[in-house]
Amino acid sequence: MSLAVHELRTPVTVVCGYLRMVLKEHGGPLTDKQRKMLEEAERSCARISALVAEMSDLGKLEAKELAVSRHEVDMAVLVAELASTMHEGEDRGVHLNVRVPNRPIVVTGDRGRLSAAITTLLHAALRERGEPGVIVAECSVMADTAPAWAILAVGDDATLPSLLQAARGAPPPFDEWRGGLGLALPVARRVVEALGGALWSAPGERPRAGSALRLPLRT
Repeated sequence: MSLAVHELRTPVTVVCGYLRMVLKEHGGPLTDKQRKMLEEAERSCARISALVAEMSDLGKLEAKELAVSRHEVDMAVLVAELASTMHEGEDRGVHLNVRVPNRPIVVTGDRGRLSAAITTLLHAALRERGEPGVIVAECSVMADTAPAWAILAVGDDATLPSLLQAARGAPPPFDEWRGGLGLALPVARRVVEALGGALWSAPGERPRAGSALRLPLRT
């Protein structure tokens, strides 16, 4: 993995750099048609760069070489902040509803990497809903277990109960290999596990209808 990242990063950086230079017309004026084609090429180049970065993170997480910082994070506040910036699916009639308690849900984790993991779950749920409707992001606390857990469940009202019930035992598998999402889901699972938590998909016949994570509650 690290060798592939090294071999890919250099040519991708060069291609992206030259595309930016051409778009700034360092090589001469562009027609509107040329600019449109180059802008599309630059967006695709950026997607490849992001995939290379995810490959690097995934390889380091697998080898336990990636440092994951640990600070107090209010998961309820974090989810509300991230959800406010999500607009995926609105053009298809898919909306995101956040349910968080009026009190902190504090976990110990890497805020930046945890933000990326939660954003990926929200994005995946909104992207994969095929019909208009509401996706719910619900934060809760499971205090009658040892350890106590902070829970985030993402799905519709039909799948939330099974997602929450699965948090009480050994969670079902997580469907992390999905087209169009790069390596963001595999990276998210490994980040959550590095923080002592777990990530799982909705059990039953609709494995992609929702997902959830749990992290040890900071008491």
